[in-house]
Amino acid sequence: MSLDADILIVGAGMAGASLAAELAGRASVLLIEGEAQPGYHSTGRSAAFWSESYGGPFVQPLTTASGPFLASPPADFHGRPFLSPRGALHIADASGRDALDGMFREFRDTAVRMEPLARADLERAIPGLKPAWQNALSEPTCADIDVAALHGGYLGHTRFKGARLVTDARLHSARRTANGWSVDTSAGPMRADILVNAAGAWADEVAARAGERPLGIQPYRRTIAQLRVAPPAPAVLPLVIDAIGRFYFKPEAGRLWLSPHDETACDACDCGAEEYDVALAIHQFEQVVDWRVERVEHVWAGLRSFAPDRLPVYGFAAGSRDFFWCAGQGGFGIQTAPAAAKLAASLLLGAAPDPMVAGIDPTPYLAERFAN
Repeated sequence: MSLDADILIVGAGMAGASLAAELAGRASVLLIEGEAQPGYHSTGRSAAFWSESYGGPFVQPLTTASGPFLASPPADFHGRPFLSPRGALHIADASGRDALDGMFREFRDTAVRMEPLARADLERAIPGLKPAWQNALSEPTCADIDVAALHGGYLGHTRFKGARLVTDARLHSARRTANGWSVDTSAGPMRADILVNAAGAWADEVAARAGERPLGIQPYRRTIAQLRVAPPAPAVLPLVIDAIGRFYFKPEAGRLWLSPHDETACDACDCGAEEYDVALAIHQFEQVVDWRVERVEHVWAGLRSFAPDRLPVYGFAAGSRDFFWCAGQGGFGIQTAPAAAKLAASLLLGAAPDPMVAGIDPTPYLAERFAN
């Protein structure tokens, strides 16, 4: 027996779950997930921070608009904030000074607070900082984000509003019929009027299986290692990011999370960390502070998927009113989820935008930009 819905969303990670929560109650929604557990891939492997500068000036409006919701969610959605104060320092040695200056200019006329710091300020913020690191920009609004709670909140809200979640439901094929989409999945046949592609790293594959043109959304591997260091990382240490993208690190539950800020193109898969990337991260870390790495306790990798122009993709495919993209969200999909879901929902339903995103021009994100 076929499951029917007005809207079928493929992918129950943060993108699909947040959009489903926005659409449920206004249409019948079916949310399907290929894995046994939603959020198993990118959502469940996030470095878990909210930074208004992350993703650049064209992504920043979505991040900034999401901030109030994440800091103070509605009482019927979650009982406490998803954000906790952290702060970030974008630091530079001699090779990164121009990039740091460029970053300051890039965000100077935006809502992002960027404050230049000199060496003395850096020494107070990062104990044991080596002499090569003389300059930094402080981003005081940066915060840790409770990714699991946010994702769980969206899934719970989706179910409460009447949408159905089906796991272990890999999409095999989808074809248009006189009655809408006929979808074949590992959980059985399904039917919907509108098919939403929120499949993350698998977005191009889902498009191809639905007979739609892939957009060139490319998955990239990102590595994180959990370390025990001596002296222990201060709990109040900010997120520390290299201005030219060679590393970032932050404290987490008494340990240190460290990434080489890698972007290695790969196929959509259940990726794992490579020894070389972990070793590179530790080598770079040792050039920054005089802390000793005592043990590598855990390593993992996740996929971040980008469109060719590195902006998210929302909206109906060119010439279509029944195939909708919600993909290409890179590493900023979690921190932009509240605003992105509201923006995407208004585009899909043809409705007035929610006040959260009323001032955001959706044009740079529309899927139809790839028409030619």
